[in-house]
Amino acid sequence: MNIEQYKDIAPYRGQDVRDAVARVSANKDAIYKMLSSLGPAENEQQQKQISAYASHIVSMLDKVYNYDDFQRYITAGIFLPAILEKSVDSFTISGAEHTKKELSYLFMSNHRDIVLDCALIDIALLKSDRMLCEMAIGDNLLTNHFVADLFKLNGGVTVKRTLPMREKYLESIRLSAYFVELITEQNKSIWVAQKSGRAKDGLDVTTPAIIKMLHLSQKSKGISFNEVVNNCRIVPVAVSYEYDPNDLIKAGEEVARIAKGEHCKKRYEDLISISRGLKGYKGNIHIAFGTPIQGEYTTAEQVAQEIDRQIHTLYKLWPTNLFAYDYLENSTQFSHLYRDFDTEAFLYRFKGAREDVRLFALNAYANPVRSFLAAQQQS
Repeated sequence: MNIEQYKDIAPYRGQDVRDAVARVSANKDAIYKMLSSLGPAENEQQQKQISAYASHIVSMLDKVYNYDDFQRYITAGIFLPAILEKSVDSFTISGAEHTKKELSYLFMSNHRDIVLDCALIDIALLKSDRMLCEMAIGDNLLTNHFVADLFKLNGGVTVKRTLPMREKYLESIRLSAYFVELITEQNKSIWVAQKSGRAKDGLDVTTPAIIKMLHLSQKSKGISFNEVVNNCRIVPVAVSYEYDPNDLIKAGEEVARIAKGEHCKKRYEDLISISRGLKGYKGNIHIAFGTPIQGEYTTAEQVAQEIDRQIHTLYKLWPTNLFAYDYLENSTQFSHLYRDFDTEAFLYRFKGAREDVRLFALNAYANPVRSFLAAQQQS
């Protein structure tokens, strides 16, 4: 693998890591501001605590020589434990035994939170004693050099979204070639969402074009579609949040998009969603790893259907999902599974929202149940 030809999109390696660490370490003010956005910094005591955290992060950066180090010491060592402690009741994992320590995989998950999905999968891999994964995220999130440094230190692979159609197509093939070569030649894992953008309606469906691009990137080498699929060892992953801190925001955006035919993002809209997603209460979270996709496949649609089937059957359905389903379907099918759940408090969450927005948000909680039931019927 000629990593130089991917340098603009690949995570930092070698000396680039140390150069980025030096830049980040020299910008303690930016670290402080980032920490302040994740937690309360209203009184002097809280501000002193955040300043101490920032100093601790700078000291830990001395240990970072690659993205595994950054994950272990900074992301999984400091940031994620703090986020989980403040906004999550429990964080559980299942299915990691379907993967092997020494093998790399293409992890493909449903996409609910802009940055947490991939970050939580990485910490799940770390807790399961598996190799960490690089992660593909759009360049629209790289708002400045400091953020880009953190992203690329953290194993971030840049997906270029703001290109003309023809260039975007060619870049998709190059990005896919990077994925395949990373797994098959470098034996390193990578995460990618099953579709571009978050599933704001709770319907998690894989875009077959992602699979097609993997093959297109290797077609000139004479590698068959089925070989590419098997060589990538695609592992479907279901990420299940009990509560979505952005539920009403997503619902409002989608209702407006459906009415107008499009939704034009405002400046900093993604950053607001990221901050809310990190800080907001999420209740319980479960990460479920499926089994690597192996076998005879002739079309991208077949592979996408198998990814969907696994994700839908692997959902951890929380009382929020089950109650929302029963409420909207005028059913009591799952009532025995949420007897202790405060249904009135859950419905109060949406009080004040327009009726169409409220129903959209409730359906976003109910749709994983519908997908789960449909997948069970097909099995």
